[in-house]
Amino acid sequence: MVAADVATNRFGRRIATRFPPEPNGFLHIGHAKSLCLNFGIAREFNGRCNLRFDDTNPFTEDVKYVEAIKRDIQWLGFEWDAELYASDYFERLYEIAERLVEAGRAYVDSQSEEEIREARGTVTTPGTNSPYRGREPAENLDLLRRMRAGEFPDGAHVLRAKIDMAHPNMIMRDPLLLRIRHAPHYRRGDVWCIYPLYDFAHGLSDAIEGITHSLCTLEFKDNNDIYRWLVREAGFERPPEQTEFARLELDYTVLSKRKLLRLVTDGYVSGWDDPRMPTIAGLRRRGVTPEALRTFAETIGVARKPARTELATFEHAVRDDLNMRVPRVMCVVRPLKVVLTNYPNDQVEQLDAPYYPHDVPKTGSRKVPFSRELYIDRDDFLEDPPKKFFRLAPGREVRLRYGYFITCTDVIKDASGEITELHCTYDPATRGGDAPDGRKVQGTIHWVSASHALDCQVRLYDRLFSIPDPDAVPEGEDFMSALNPESLVIVQGAKIEPSVAADHVGSRYQFERTGYFIGDPVDSRAGALVFNRTVTLRDTWAKIKNR
Repeated sequence: MVAADVATNRFGRRIATRFPPEPNGFLHIGHAKSLCLNFGIAREFNGRCNLRFDDTNPFTEDVKYVEAIKRDIQWLGFEWDAELYASDYFERLYEIAERLVEAGRAYVDSQSEEEIREARGTVTTPGTNSPYRGREPAENLDLLRRMRAGEFPDGAHVLRAKIDMAHPNMIMRDPLLLRIRHAPHYRRGDVWCIYPLYDFAHGLSDAIEGITHSLCTLEFKDNNDIYRWLVREAGFERPPEQTEFARLELDYTVLSKRKLLRLVTDGYVSGWDDPRMPTIAGLRRRGVTPEALRTFAETIGVARKPARTELATFEHAVRDDLNMRVPRVMCVVRPLKVVLTNYPNDQVEQLDAPYYPHDVPKTGSRKVPFSRELYIDRDDFLEDPPKKFFRLAPGREVRLRYGYFITCTDVIKDASGEITELHCTYDPATRGGDAPDGRKVQGTIHWVSASHALDCQVRLYDRLFSIPDPDAVPEGEDFMSALNPESLVIVQGAKIEPSVAADHVGSRYQFERTGYFIGDPVDSRAGALVFNRTVTLRDTWAKIKNR
């Protein structure tokens, strides 16, 4: 569509798009899709893309949201051509309102909000004209100017477009344009007491800025009629074209800002940047990269038909990105001590361990200490293993990653029967993971040296909701009833190899055989390491066990 418009020079000016967020919350992954589309088209056609804050509701907006939105856009890799605000157009919009009144295309309605709603009709029945619809332009203009001057309380009057109360599109049944709100604006202070509604501000702001393509989601499809009516009535030549596309609907996720705000204000999450939140800030803190988000947006594409996207599609983009960029280290999330009974008490070896596997075009390695006492993960040992469990068990030999073959000889338990320690032997001839006699083992497990490992907290984040569509709950319940009680599991006392001690906060890793993690940018610090799980690895044994 855009290519065709460029070829015909339809608008007589450079391609121009815009990203118009309301500063009443943080951006989420759905906004990331819109950002990639708007900025991407501007880049592709050598055009421009504005960042314009749709700040027309003084009750919900705050400068903290403005700063968060700007920070997220830049982190995602985009730079706007102009930073603009709908509130800067209040004077211009008011002038247009007066012209519409003078032309008999708008009138001041003195009905209550409830009366206006009841008179709008239904999809199958036409609306009813307001008793104030026949006011003369001079009376309407006088009332509008007095509204502007602050003479009337909230709700006393509204300005409505005069279109058609029987229009098949209910939005066109004399839509509201301006309303009285005696509330200070975070940018304009107390200068204004009448504020434009979305439909009045949005299309006209696009036209004022010379936007060519106003790209929005399908929920605004019915608003297209009022969009075109307003820019035409205001006298703009070659006005913008509004085009709608399907919004992102992601499984196990809600993307309504109203619902996200409720999660924050009611304390179900720790804030807008909680790593369980689908906000860009939350995804960033969880360890997702901007490249992964952009790849995901490109993968799902742009469509007109609404459809849900599987969470696996997003996780695949995240794994593919991190797989090619982050170093591997060993972290034992739930430690179980292993004593190598035939290993010298005071001996410590430094084993060479590569940071990247062979299929990743990066190099580098680190030394990992190996000693008599180690930790392995409790999930890597079963006293009575079933078939297809190839990890450690009594009498079984496994390979320690980058180390030796070990064999479990004894299981130590406490008085309650809980396993507290394993005694094993190691084969000194198998250093590096191969046996000179050619024997093979089926299992390879990770480990850390008990005396050298660093303590850390591991936060295992999972999907925030327990069902794919959180709104598909039984009648009488709302989306909150679908919250996943295990969306965050905090594990204290995990053990990680010492090579990470000097890494900067926010470093990303693959914990071998466990998942992708990031040092928490907020809470992690030297001596009190905290790691957030970004995404799991594909676990073959877990799938077998679940079956």
